[in-house]
Amino acid sequence: MTRHVLAVTIGDPVGIGPEITARTLVDQAGAADHHGVAVGDAAALRRGVAAMGLDVEVRAVDGFDVEPAAGVIDIVDTGVLGDDVPEWGKVDERAGRAAIAAIETATRAAMERKVAGIVTGPINKEAIWAAGSEHLGHTEMLGELTGVTQQDTMFVVRNTAQPGHHLRIFFTTRHVALRTAIDQISKERVEDSIRKAHTALQVFGVENPRLAVAALNPHGGENGNFGDEEIVHIGPACEAARADGLDVRGPIPADSVFHQGLVGRYDGVLSHFHDQGHIPAKTFDFDGTISVTVGLPILRTSVDHGTAFDIAGTGKAGHGTMLSAYLAAVDYAPFVDNIRRTYGS
Repeated sequence: MTRHVLAVTIGDPVGIGPEITARTLVDQAGAADHHGVAVGDAAALRRGVAAMGLDVEVRAVDGFDVEPAAGVIDIVDTGVLGDDVPEWGKVDERAGRAAIAAIETATRAAMERKVAGIVTGPINKEAIWAAGSEHLGHTEMLGELTGVTQQDTMFVVRNTAQPGHHLRIFFTTRHVALRTAIDQISKERVEDSIRKAHTALQVFGVENPRLAVAALNPHGGENGNFGDEEIVHIGPACEAARADGLDVRGPIPADSVFHQGLVGRYDGVLSHFHDQGHIPAKTFDFDGTISVTVGLPILRTSVDHGTAFDIAGTGKAGHGTMLSAYLAAVDYAPFVDNIRRTYGS
């Protein structure tokens, strides 16, 4: 049996990342088909272990080709902080540098095929900016590190109402103001997003994808009475994709399309702005919803929450989303060759 190794970055060392990473790796210890190796400062992870009250050894290792041991969490120690870990829950430039170093180390390992993929803990944007990063966050940083200029987000909702079925949610626009997102809707952009979503579904193991496209306006625009984006842009984009043989339905009113996807009618739903896709996914299953970055030549899954500075170091942080992100990486590790072949490595 092949054992897939995953690099798990601990995120900002003064946020909840070290705690939820430790808890996740302890939960998954002993698996025959995968092994998670933490990446970050060993001292920060040891502090997270203590905060969680875990009886486990943190073992610093030189690389990812290690034999798992009972009662041990392995970590590739980036050594940015040494033993001087900053105070919990405060924006700190040194913590930002440590978070960046962990991402760089894990990404390099994935690009060099030393690991099957990376699972990223939460980082603090202010901290990485204080450390000199010009990136908005993880996704942009990973793009530069892998030489990719365009990446997309795929949400995966694991615990759906249909056993064994995972719903994937895609986005036409990225993190912009709602007014800007609406202005960015065009036939060309929607059609491009449909094709990218269809490709991603195939890459991640859906042989014959069924994709639904959400409407933008209430009730699908009511034949132009509530807005004409469905008539001018979204509908024609769907028709063009169908003409090329893609199984695409829509536009479907957003108040029903996500339910239809969750019960198994569709494999994916294309939403058009941040909250249109985030709200239903997180309301249905906050801990079970994780993010996959599509378009990178590596596998990357991530939590979709922040550093929770207000509870960092208290041991109160739930690790459900980190566990879901890790398990998604385990699920998708067999498709790494597809990812590399499709997205350029």
